Amino acid sequence: MNVRIQYQTQYLYEEPVSFSSHLFRLFPKANRFLAVRSLAFQTNLNAAVNYPRDLFDNEIASCFYPGTSALLSANLQIELEIEPRNAFSFLLAPHAQEFPFTYDAREAEVLAPYRQAGARLTLPFWQPPTTPQPTVNTLVALNEALHANLTYERREEGAAYGPEETLRLGRGSCRDFTVLLAAVARGLGLAARQASGYLCEFGSANKVAEGALHAWTEIYLPGAGWVGFDPTNGYLCNHHHITAAVGLTPEDISPIVGNYFHPHHVPAQMTTSLQIFPHENP
Repeated sequence: MNVRIQYQTQYLYEEPVSFSSHLFRLFPKANRFLAVRSLAFQTNLNAAVNYPRDLFDNEIASCFYPGTSALLSANLQIELEIEPRNAFSFLLAPHAQEFPFTYDAREAEVLAPYRQAGARLTLPFWQPPTTPQPTVNTLVALNEALHANLTYERREEGAAYGPEETLRLGRGSCRDFTVLLAAVARGLGLAARQASGYLCEFGSANKVAEGALHAWTEIYLPGAGWVGFDPTNGYLCNHHHITAAVGLTPEDISPIVGNYFHPHHVPAQMTTSLQIFPHENP
């Protein structure tokens, strides 16, 4: 499958402002099933752009903007070659085949930051098994329960809700679902991280991510590695999920990070466009 991604965003201010350095986490992570054939990133012409990797090994564009401007823009064009991937094509290590399980000593040491949990959440519509059950079945049921019992809402701006707030409201955006699933998983002793990127929804009747970036949760399962769960849609992540960033918190995977500076508040208009479509090789 060949996929073309075209992403544009711009912030238009009512008068010139100064900008802090901005970080853009928009670049797909290549893997065995995904090859980046071409990628072009553009921002303001006078910007100095570097491409470091952050704490979580995400490739980012770090942009410094000298002077002042009333416009900040970013454009990205990507062409990918993607091979189909069965989301269930993995084997768990023997000690992780039944839930609950315990990470071995080395796993527990490395995964410790991803297992730090707040107060254990109680879901009114799902309870962890009281006797050992197949791990994958247990997590699939949890993922499906979040999808079935919470209402999806499109909310492209603002911080993610805390897990308690999402449960109280009974609804949320994809990033709210992601925060909630990660919190529940960590409360169960599992290592969980958050992921953001692109979702290919070709031919889908219900396109929850159309025109916008998407977010999901990854849980570390020994033998399988980081397995993606998409609670917004209620299924495991496959080759249609194109990861651009992973991290501990919503801030770690935010696609754009930066501020403007001005003695007074300056109103701005943000516009964003994202197109993902299949294409044939030339």
